[in-house]
Amino acid sequence: MSVSRLSSDDGPARTRINRAPSRLLAVTLPWLSILLGSLLPGWLLIASAPVLPPIGFLLFVAWRQLRPGLLPIWSGLPLGLFDDLYSGQPFGAAVLLWSIAAIVLELIEARVPWRNFLTDWLVAIGLMIAYIVLGLALANLAGASASLRIVVPQIVISVFSYPLVGRLVALMDRFRLTPFVVQR
Repeated sequence: MSVSRLSSDDGPARTRINRAPSRLLAVTLPWLSILLGSLLPGWLLIASAPVLPPIGFLLFVAWRQLRPGLLPIWSGLPLGLFDDLYSGQPFGAAVLLWSIAAIVLELIEARVPWRNFLTDWLVAIGLMIAYIVLGLALANLAGASASLRIVVPQIVISVFSYPLVGRLVALMDRFRLTPFVVQR
C-alpha cells in the first residue's frame, strides 16, 4: 500500500479546505472593470482633442484575450452601449465597433489557439488602431470635421499603454479567482 503526501511545493494547484472563489466576484469583476474603464477618460482629463486611450475598450480586449470564454460574444453590445453613453462618440459607434472586435477576437481564438505576448499585443494594436480610426470616421459621418492626425497621439498612447492594461487585467483576474472562506 502506497501513501502519497502533499508536499509544500504543490503550489496553487492544491485546494484548501473550506475555501472557494466567490461566484459573484468571478462573474461581475470583468464587467464592472470594463464599465469603470469606459468612465475613466472623461474623469481624468478634459481636452479639445482625444489624448487618453479608450480604457474601456482596452480592458475589453485584454479580458477577451486573457480569458477567451469569460465574456460571451454578445458582450460587445451592452458594454459598447454603456461606452456610447459616456464617450462622446455618435450613439451606436461603440456598439458596432465593440461587437466587431468581439467577433474578430473569437475568430482569432478559434484559428490561432497558440499565442504569446507578442501576437496578443499585435492583435490588440490592430484592433485599437481600427477602433480609433473607425470611431473618427463615424464621428466625421455624423458631422465632425476632424483630420486623422488629431488622433495620432491617442493611438500612440493606446499602443504603449496596452501592456500595462493587460497586466492590470491579469492582477484583477488573479484577485477574481482568489479563494475566500466558504460560509455555510
